[in-house]
Amino acid sequence: MTSAAPSPRSAPASSAIPPLAVAFPMYDRATTAHIYDRLWQHLRPELAQALPDQADALPDGLWRGTADLFDLWQSPDLLLAQTCGLPFRGPLKGRVTLVGTTDPALPGTPPGHYRSVIVTRADDPARAMADLAGRPAAANEPVSQSGWAALCDHAEQAGISLGPVTFTGAHAQAVQLVADGGADLACIDLVTWRLLLAEEDRAALALKVIDRTRPTPAHPIITATGRAPAPLAAALDRALTQLPLADRSAIGFTRLLPADAAQYFAIPLPPALPRDPLS
Repeated sequence: MTSAAPSPRSAPASSAIPPLAVAFPMYDRATTAHIYDRLWQHLRPELAQALPDQADALPDGLWRGTADLFDLWQSPDLLLAQTCGLPFRGPLKGRVTLVGTTDPALPGTPPGHYRSVIVTRADDPARAMADLAGRPAAANEPVSQSGWAALCDHAEQAGISLGPVTFTGAHAQAVQLVADGGADLACIDLVTWRLLLAEEDRAALALKVIDRTRPTPAHPIITATGRAPAPLAAALDRALTQLPLADRSAIGFTRLLPADAAQYFAIPLPPALPRDPLS
């Protein structure tokens, strides 16, 4: 597989990001928002204790704005955020500080790692990835580890070529496109897949899992360049332990593991697309 790093975005529009922003955007959705709100209730006082000189400036809630996530991740105002492994080892490399790695604690998956499932319609005769060679695929984003990089890697491992790929903007929309017949397969991260099934999402219920990708390091937790990561990691770890395990499992964040940037950078980047999606 030819590796090609995505091009970095232009300088972030930091004015759209509030000071000391904290965000966990990967699984913050209608059915999990209350869990993240409870996490923030525990995290804010821990951050105030860890950063006494900035305690009064801490935000009242998590950032759930509409600015581009790359603006958030690269903002000098960023305090804590969850990002994805592909952006971290691609466009964000050298532009952010790693605080730690989430541990989804998925079955049959090493600590601090996650994986995706390959899904197709329940009535599709395909039984393995090889049966989907050359058929149209759906993926959430070309800068997604779980939706795109994992799909490319899994196709290479199966010795097949992908057919035309439609990028939908979100895992749920990729699932919907497959269910509607606009694509024949999609690669969905396992935490999202479990959430969709728990929500009894009609599109997800119309699909079947035919394979799982190999594990890769789970979501990095980052802060702005120049911030000391250790106090932030300790504060987040203490806050997480105050949540019930069921809540932490639901959002794929059972604990925070020590930072190890090398484990991300050791994974090859996916092939460059015909047109750079970040340009």
